[in-house]
Amino acid sequence: MLDIKFIRDNKNIVQEGAKKKGVDVDIEKLIMLDDQRLKELKEVEDLRSEVNRVSNDISRDQDSALKIQLIEEMRTVKEDIKEKEEKLRKTIEVWQKIMLQVPNVTSPDVPEGPDESGNVVIRSWGEKPTFDFTPKEHCEIGEKLRMIDNQTAAEVSGARFTYLKGDLVLLQFALLNFLLEILTNTETLEKIAKEKNININPKPFIPVIPPFMIKPNIYLKMARLEPKEDKYHLEIDDMYLIGSAEHTLGPMHMNQILNEKEMPIRYVGYSPAFRKEAGSYGKDTKGILRMHQFEKLEMETFCLPENSIQEQEFLVAIQEYFLQMIKLPYQVVLICTGDMGKPDFRQIDINTWMPGQNAYRETHTADLMTSFQSRRLNTRVKRTNGKIELVHMNDATICAVGRTLIAILENYQQADGTVKIPEVLKKYMNGKNFIK
Repeated sequence: MLDIKFIRDNKNIVQEGAKKKGVDVDIEKLIMLDDQRLKELKEVEDLRSEVNRVSNDISRDQDSALKIQLIEEMRTVKEDIKEKEEKLRKTIEVWQKIMLQVPNVTSPDVPEGPDESGNVVIRSWGEKPTFDFTPKEHCEIGEKLRMIDNQTAAEVSGARFTYLKGDLVLLQFALLNFLLEILTNTETLEKIAKEKNININPKPFIPVIPPFMIKPNIYLKMARLEPKEDKYHLEIDDMYLIGSAEHTLGPMHMNQILNEKEMPIRYVGYSPAFRKEAGSYGKDTKGILRMHQFEKLEMETFCLPENSIQEQEFLVAIQEYFLQMIKLPYQVVLICTGDMGKPDFRQIDINTWMPGQNAYRETHTADLMTSFQSRRLNTRVKRTNGKIELVHMNDATICAVGRTLIAILENYQQADGTVKIPEVLKKYMNGKNFIK
């Protein structure tokens, strides 16, 4: 959520920014409501002060007749307060609803565009593999090696579910173990920052397995509740299944004041992700690219405002290091205004080459929210000079497991139908060189 003072001082910028993100919100109406809110709040506070002042007079006054008169007058004032408080409550309700619709402003380097067509590739890495045969899609490879079983899952759970089996499961946990070694090793993180010329504290990540369900009001504070139609809602408990680990990592410091000396605070969370994939009927129905349930390893960080851009660049550098270590070609993409999330100040995606599909597909994202989420969550930091201010928050995917498995299966496939195991993952695969 943006600061209302910032909105008032920059109403044209905020209105134009909302338009570029495709968000329909009336900033002029919001400011008029804020004027009304402040006016009604002052009226209530003035009446409360009057009640307090007269109450003190009543307690000191010895004249019983005057006391009775004052008490009767205050009864009328209190009734007036109740009416004004109810009016204020309704005004705040409407004001807050519009406030929650206002998206974050964007970084000056964010390209303007209506949708993904406006995204800009800022760099690429890696040579696309060449084959002396027609490369297969991951679903065909996985089915032939009896590692992906969508058919049985459809009978048990429905479409867009799967059973992963055998060496593909070992490969999944090989990825996770490899990544946890990177993210918890200060020397490795220092090397990554140095190679990218990023001046940042290489403090390691704390591994977390977060809750897989979240309360609606906390989801709203994270600015990730919408679109609701893509979420799984457990009506009997009024809880949502999370769509990513950062949804419950982000609120870990809700209503807390952190110490500047502890910053940055970095977490890496492993969880399933549950998505209805609303609006994707008939799209990516084969294999495991677009599922209702999948696993992810997510990074969530809290940092000082002046370091948040560098923090995002650091998270992207870690993502690139991972893909380079397993030798998967990719593109780094700066996301445009019309394709980025409402709470994002700046969004960077990485699309990895999938030869079976002859296309780059999104495998990673890195979102800088600045103080947009922390204002809603009331997560602050106390500076060494005593000043208390809102922290900045970043989240980023380090491994969308299913899509990374797809990339490995398709890039490392062999003519005989086997799959070569990436060199850095072999030590986690019981000494195997191939999946066959």
